[in-house]
Amino acid sequence: MTPTAGPAQGNHRATYREVLAEPRFRLLFSTRAVSITADALRITTFSVLVYSSTGSALLSAVAFGTGFLPQLFGSLLLGSLADRLPPRALITGGYAVTCAAALLLALVRMPIAASLAVVALVSLATPVFHGASSRLVAQSLKGDAYVLGRSLNNIAGAGAQLFGLALGGAAVAALGPRRALAVSALLYLGCALAVRIRLPRLRPTEYGGTPGGAVGERGAVRASLQGAGLLLRGRTVRRLMLAQWLPPAFVAGAEGLIVAYAGERHFAPGWYAVLMGCLPVGMLVGDLLVGRLLRPRGRERLVVPLTVLSGLPLIGFAAQPGVGVSSCLLLLAGFGYAYGLGLQRPFLDALPPEGRGQAFGLLGSGSMTLQGVGPVCLGSVAAGLGTGGAIAVAGGAVTLTAGWMLTWHRAGREPSGTTIPASTTASS
Repeated sequence: MTPTAGPAQGNHRATYREVLAEPRFRLLFSTRAVSITADALRITTFSVLVYSSTGSALLSAVAFGTGFLPQLFGSLLLGSLADRLPPRALITGGYAVTCAAALLLALVRMPIAASLAVVALVSLATPVFHGASSRLVAQSLKGDAYVLGRSLNNIAGAGAQLFGLALGGAAVAALGPRRALAVSALLYLGCALAVRIRLPRLRPTEYGGTPGGAVGERGAVRASLQGAGLLLRGRTVRRLMLAQWLPPAFVAGAEGLIVAYAGERHFAPGWYAVLMGCLPVGMLVGDLLVGRLLRPRGRERLVVPLTVLSGLPLIGFAAQPGVGVSSCLLLLAGFGYAYGLGLQRPFLDALPPEGRGQAFGLLGSGSMTLQGVGPVCLGSVAAGLGTGGAIAVAGGAVTLTAGWMLTWHRAGREPSGTTIPASTTASS
């Protein structure tokens, strides 16, 4: 049973080799992996810098979250630019702006409020750059190759984030926070140069833009708000976005309680790091196996079971398990994250071609924002139920989301093989 309203489009299984043979994807994939490493390095180092300057744990947490929370507002206000401007200029400009911001934080001793404002402004524009890149990937890879491209991005993203966190700790210890920020700036600069040199300049008809530049026809903010409204009013697109937002947000909330859970259970020092590593390891294995071994329809049929798998093990934390059982539960929950691969093709098929860049930006920014909110909400639940109980609540919420996804089929869906027209997507 496919829990989506998307079309089938065949059952050909692509390979990772085919995906990596596409030069445009290979460039965007490699620069994205480097930029995620730089993001993790920059965000954690900036948080350390703020804490060392103020001694405030609250401001340090705000510094960490400032890189994520404004993205949703940026997508709503500026997201249409991802479909209206040349992708090479946007992606190169995005890396260049982030490089300049990291250098500014590294070289100029600003008040904390000004530093936070710099990071927030860059975060506002981030969905535009990411939306343009994702749109270009969708145009470069067709059918199942697109799904495997998303799988490769997920795998590389998780690995790059872990590497960036480790690099951040080593760089701060060896160089200090300001020089470590300069290292992240160099990584962004390398990405900007690679895209500027190796990505060809595309004509408007090649990337979906309007000849002559449509930016002046309507204000960017007005067009972005209207575009986001049309996307979210469409039932199919709204459902598929929520399905990709909610489970990661709940799991991120549970992940944010792992350190406190290890402390409450009096685990030996260092075990919290092992527990925190289990989720991303499970995600890597799940994406690799589900992406490589299953055909497209098989992935789509397993969306609901895999969503249940990402939530059900977390309910086991209500029994306050020890280190070994906790590790296994987190590995299983991480494996279930592969449910998202079965949603990629239906989501792409449901989007109007002229709004894909904004839709991808909104998808990513909404996910990042909710994953920032999740730990705060689950932290308040933990105050009453304890950390084990709060993690179990997160697992229950994911399982309920899977049940909601199951109702899509019962409520009726478009016949297999039909394409959802843009007008239906925008006004269902």
